[in-house]
Amino acid sequence: MHTPSTQARPSIYYQYEVFKPWLASVHPHQDRKKVVVVGAGPAGMVTALELARHGVPSVVLSAELQFSQGSRAICFTRRSMEILQQVGVADRMTASGLPWRFGNSFYRGQRVFRMEAPHDTDDRFFPIINVQQQFLEEYLHDACHAHPLIDFRWGNKLTRVDQQDGYAVLEVDTPEGPYALESDWVVAADGGRSGIRSAMNLPMEGASYEGFFVIADIQIDLPLPTERLAFFDPEWNPGNTILMHREPNGIWRMDYQLPPGETPEEALRPESLQARIDAQLAMIGHAGLKWVMDWSSVYSARTLTLPDFVHGSVIFTGDAAHLLPIFGVRGANTAFQDAQSLGWHLAFVVQGLAGPKLLTNHSSERVGAAREIITEAGKSTRFMAPPSRGFRLLRDAVLSLSLTQDFVRPLYHWRTSRPHAYTHSMLNSTNDDNSLFKSGPAHGAPPQNVRLGWRNGQEDFLLDHLGGGFDLLYFTDTDLPDDLQAVIASARAKGLPLKVIAVGAAQPVTGANQHLPDTDGHLRGRYGVPANGGAYLLRPDQHICARWLTLDASRLQAALATALPS
Repeated sequence: MHTPSTQARPSIYYQYEVFKPWLASVHPHQDRKKVVVVGAGPAGMVTALELARHGVPSVVLSAELQFSQGSRAICFTRRSMEILQQVGVADRMTASGLPWRFGNSFYRGQRVFRMEAPHDTDDRFFPIINVQQQFLEEYLHDACHAHPLIDFRWGNKLTRVDQQDGYAVLEVDTPEGPYALESDWVVAADGGRSGIRSAMNLPMEGASYEGFFVIADIQIDLPLPTERLAFFDPEWNPGNTILMHREPNGIWRMDYQLPPGETPEEALRPESLQARIDAQLAMIGHAGLKWVMDWSSVYSARTLTLPDFVHGSVIFTGDAAHLLPIFGVRGANTAFQDAQSLGWHLAFVVQGLAGPKLLTNHSSERVGAAREIITEAGKSTRFMAPPSRGFRLLRDAVLSLSLTQDFVRPLYHWRTSRPHAYTHSMLNSTNDDNSLFKSGPAHGAPPQNVRLGWRNGQEDFLLDHLGGGFDLLYFTDTDLPDDLQAVIASARAKGLPLKVIAVGAAQPVTGANQHLPDTDGHLRGRYGVPANGGAYLLRPDQHICARWLTLDASRLQAALATALPS
């Protein structure tokens, strides 16, 4: 019998709520489900919300009765905020978070590098915003709870998955005992220690780095801006690295590397935490400043991924699918992109709009993204925590030279998480004009947001009008040709969600769902579309799958067929 804790987790800034468990005795009839999501962290909840946005119901299982303990993920990128906007929680994140765009690296008391993340007037969101994970989980849970297609079950622990012919049988334990649940699909979003991955004996590829970092969240009043601070080889922690981040509610995150041989248990002793945090505060000029510990933990850097995310009826996502180091804010931000991708790919298969090849594509794209991140994160990790004498000599040479030589300072760049471009996706059109464009987002690229002005008293952006299905941006101020309208109507008759936006039209256009005037041609310029017309086709995750200088009915029909393999 599963007995999750009913005692609220301690925190000096967050009031934990203990939810009531979902009990099978209250809901005795259990039909086979379309999708069961195992894990109620950010990856699991965003997947459920994305499925619901595409009309697919799901059950979400949480073994616990409350949100996760500690701040955990705190830095969320612009692309993550665009994804969270789609599922309806970006406004709450913006209201409670701390936006920032600068990162600073220090060595021997000198700032040797200052990173500036790109940000322009076409961006709705800042490059990064800091919000503790408990708040994010609260916002996502509220959205899940409000959606009629999401059945959220607290206190339900998955203990077994048996795959049958085309579906899975799950054993779920609760405070009153186990029950059986059948589902066509199972999303394994059960975290880095995934029980499903272990039970299926699935090996991961990549590397685990020796050494540990302590995460400590303290409440303290530091007169410093919201910027990332990195300190290399400080006197109080020679050869190692310290990171600092401001969080909402008067909390500061400190990450510091442990010397070789020290165990996590030793590092988390109160006297060890006290001495090291005091030493760091003294180093930055705030010796003796009072602080209170909220939460602390230990982690190690790993760059691992499953080589395939789809295994029969089970699909892995988030940390269950890959383990990434925190350097470059990659964990949760990568999980959001996983979940957004999985949501529409799985929904279209469930609804019969595409065949199993679509899920093969999801796995290929996201494994490719994980491997790209592992390559970049590995470079950051080897600089932050050199794994060998050779890497340490190289890193120390960079540190020394950076005091006087500008040319080495960019090596401090921490390669911030960014959205993956599916350049070689099987969903990209093979007979469009992608190679003829001189600018604009290319095949597989994420969308370029564009500020459109003001609408109903609020700032209006291109991405506010996209999502929920395929989007055709058709640059015209005249009605769509009849044969093009016929292809669109035929696709919709088969159930395909396809929205047409006429860009550059001052008035409604026949064949388009809506129009965007673009009187100054700014949107056209951002997308590299010439004055005589053009079009873009965006997938439900807003990545580009086709673009044309001239579009006709046959080319659109071919692009849709490629994007939805049977």
